Amino acid sequence: MEQAVNSLGVRVGCDIGGTFTDIVMAMPDGRLFVNKTSTTPHNLGEAITSGLQRLIEQSGIAPQDITEIVHGTTTASNTILQKVGARAGLLTTEGFRDVLEIGRIRTPTMFDLSWQKPEPLVTRRYRRGVRERIDAQGNVIAPLDIEEVLTIASELVDEGVEAIAICFLNSYINPAHERMAKEALERAFPHLLVTVSCEVLPEIKEYERTSTTVVNAYILPAMRTYLRRLRRDLSEMGVRASLQVMASNGGMMGVGSASEKPVFAVASGPAGGVAGAARIGAQTGGHDLIVFDMGGTTAKASIITDGTPSLTNEYEFRDGISAPSRFVKGGGYVLKVPAIDIAEVGAGGGSLAWIDAGNLLCVGPESAGADPGPACYGRGNERPTVTDANMVLGYLNQVALAGGSLLVDPARSRKAVDEHIGAPLGLDSIAAAHGIRHVANVSMARALRAVTVERGRDPRDMTMIAFGGGGPLHAVDVARLLGIRQVIAPVMAGVFCSAGMLCADAEHNFVKAILRPLVDCDLSELSAVIDILKEQGLRILAEEGYPEATVDTAVSFDLRYLGQSSELTIPLAESLSAGALDASVLAQVVDDFGAAYQQTFGYSNEEPLELVNVRLSAYGRSENRMNFDAIRVDSSALRGVTGTREVSFSRDEAPVETRLVARGSIDETVLHGPLIIESYDTTIVVPPHTTVHADRVGNIIIDLLDLPKERA
Repeated sequence: MEQAVNSLGVRVGCDIGGTFTDIVMAMPDGRLFVNKTSTTPHNLGEAITSGLQRLIEQSGIAPQDITEIVHGTTTASNTILQKVGARAGLLTTEGFRDVLEIGRIRTPTMFDLSWQKPEPLVTRRYRRGVRERIDAQGNVIAPLDIEEVLTIASELVDEGVEAIAICFLNSYINPAHERMAKEALERAFPHLLVTVSCEVLPEIKEYERTSTTVVNAYILPAMRTYLRRLRRDLSEMGVRASLQVMASNGGMMGVGSASEKPVFAVASGPAGGVAGAARIGAQTGGHDLIVFDMGGTTAKASIITDGTPSLTNEYEFRDGISAPSRFVKGGGYVLKVPAIDIAEVGAGGGSLAWIDAGNLLCVGPESAGADPGPACYGRGNERPTVTDANMVLGYLNQVALAGGSLLVDPARSRKAVDEHIGAPLGLDSIAAAHGIRHVANVSMARALRAVTVERGRDPRDMTMIAFGGGGPLHAVDVARLLGIRQVIAPVMAGVFCSAGMLCADAEHNFVKAILRPLVDCDLSELSAVIDILKEQGLRILAEEGYPEATVDTAVSFDLRYLGQSSELTIPLAESLSAGALDASVLAQVVDDFGAAYQQTFGYSNEEPLELVNVRLSAYGRSENRMNFDAIRVDSSALRGVTGTREVSFSRDEAPVETRLVARGSIDETVLHGPLIIESYDTTIVVPPHTTVHADRVGNIIIDLLDLPKERA
């Protein structure tokens, strides 16, 4: 474990986005300093070190005063999206070479003749079958031929393969052959990166296990290189802090774990915002929230129910709308890992507006990113983005963004909108800008529907919490599309994912396959399994600096009706900190499964249950987690321009002379829209027919007055 050089306790959260890299520095006395720096695609860590250096100077601390950095990174996800991962190979049981291409034999949409299956991350020439076989009970039927493994690996290495994934049949029950192959390869090829499924995903389901293992191997070199370089750059500037990486499930993991299993951090950045939103909800009494996070490249949505983020054990990573779903499969690369249930669409501030062959206006998923960025940046892009549309409509500061650090030219925005959208469609610049904004809003509303309506939740019963650089800018319009009556822009909304990371606990998840009728499970055997999983959790967390007294555990069972192929994860109602398990706990699990099945599928029955997996989550609790009640945001982050500006809120109405208000001046006094609230990190749009005030924590509350109080 990396040890900090002193105990001042300054903590830093940093999140790399498609346009900006956001950094939050939390001082021991509750003061917060924030920074937004343009993301540096050529070297993502450069934006972190430069932004952190500015905060060090602004706060007056020394680099060695920083004791922990929690980092959300897009390295893993961008590596997959851009197809720039390692040249990877796959060793699998003979006869299963084409599992990746066969997949689930599903398509995500019916009757779409233009749909194309994603190309496997390992091409067929680098996928090789090995003579070995272990049966479903874990018995060795055909022994592994190590010489064959080494011969195949030598051929792959000669062809430039950098990483190899190993996924043998039934290794989740008996991992002996995978471990033998890994040891042999590491001895023979010390520079080859080897990923085995029994360490990444020791679960049933051959395709899901193979896909997850391959994704890990594919992104492993990029993630290791990035983290190694970041640690070096931080060390050179005098920062010796412990480096933690945000995991997809909303917890933290040490840099060592992230360097071995980066597949657990593919959805790293967005998870921080959801973790922070859950904490905000708990402190403000809003336990049912829709989370809306809009950045420069994408917009994400998730829900928090009864104060707990919605979680999934599997999702598909793909272009376009990416939404974990129990029903829509086959559209992307399967990652069967614990993750916050987040839907994502390619609509952000930098998303490009364009006209398709049918003369229809489209927005995204292509983005101008941080470089060259929107047209108003003046860095070479002349195509309009969502940010340019907002600039034309008057929503954004007409001189500079990010507290004055990023100069903008509204004339470039107007020219881009006119030439590429307005003129081809016969619209003036205001109407064209409204069209761009509306298409983006509808696209983002799709993501919110994916996690609410498609999950059986009515969004009109929930409050939206909106953050990211563009979230508060679009939140009210998106809320109106879904009938949501209240929107919260949390403190530090524009850098909230970074702030949320400072709310997280360390978390590691472990699983053991059982595959047995529940009535045939021996209680003492299950208790022993729980003890083993707990021991693994305690060991890893101890290595990351969390003694046993600070560790909590939670146990859950993956259950299904006997004969089914899919299961539901049911948490055990009682604490099993000592690994104790009795008949009453199992009886409760059966009842809870019936209730969960009824809620999910609309019916249940009395069929016998099968226990598929035992899961254990181990949490390392930190006393230094951010407490939103105690924070004090640096005043420079709350300042904004004042005065008035013409803003167009509707294409059918003339622009309105709108009051500009600095965020720091908003208190519990109720104000009526229209208003534009500016701060260093974001702009909050308060349109007509709304009211706004701040709560005791500093969150901005917007109530929509033109929606019915009661549901129809």
